[in-house]
Amino acid sequence: MQVIFERGTSELQKWSASMYDSNARFVGDLAKAAVDLLNPQLGERILDIGCGDGYLMQKIASQGAVVTGVDYSPELVAAAQARGLDVQHGNAEAIDFENVFDGAFSNAALHWMRRADLVAQNVKRALKHGGRFVGEFAGARNALLIRQAVHAALERRGMNPEEIDPWYLPTAEQYRAVLEGAGLRVTHITLFDRPVVIDYPIAEWIRTFGSPYLTVLEDHARAEFLEEVTRDLRACSKSIFETQ
Repeated sequence: MQVIFERGTSELQKWSASMYDSNARFVGDLAKAAVDLLNPQLGERILDIGCGDGYLMQKIASQGAVVTGVDYSPELVAAAQARGLDVQHGNAEAIDFENVFDGAFSNAALHWMRRADLVAQNVKRALKHGGRFVGEFAGARNALLIRQAVHAALERRGMNPEEIDPWYLPTAEQYRAVLEGAGLRVTHITLFDRPVVIDYPIAEWIRTFGSPYLTVLEDHARAEFLEEVTRDLRACSKSIFETQ
């Protein structure tokens, strides 16, 4: 049985290369364990799914692999190509490589791909026999307090946040089922905590990582929405601190 995941608003996410470099560089800096698990070898062909601006592609290529990247954002594809990297603009739910790569890799991107079954099937098709897939992405309960505050603010405006939320955030068991359904053999999968300090305004985090939430609002209403979410999160944090 094939399960087709709902699209949500994930395709409405807009990336700014400069904003990504300022507010999201920690994403790539935290990826060492995933790259180590991939263990790219000299001359291997590697597919980087959701490669962004190519920051990690360069790290993988520096180990001698030949890396091809795919990303949905034209802005980030342009930034990666400016680094001299082989990057294509495309959707991992629709890529059509077949028996090409020794390994596939993805860091902090699969949670944007809500048709997870199609992604897994395309990865399986793209790999050579015996190829491997290493992926790291946001799972269940990711950014939970932020999402709860955003959802509550949307509900107060008469909107259904489940229809707007752009992310696919599975448990390990749910994602194992997706991978095995595509014919991949899972040798390691875990859902782990990775606390991250956001040292800039939460409104900037939402603009950087959650712009689809804002697309359902009129331009003039977005600043007020972000201020409301920030106030709610500040009150929530104070409450948590006081109860500890």
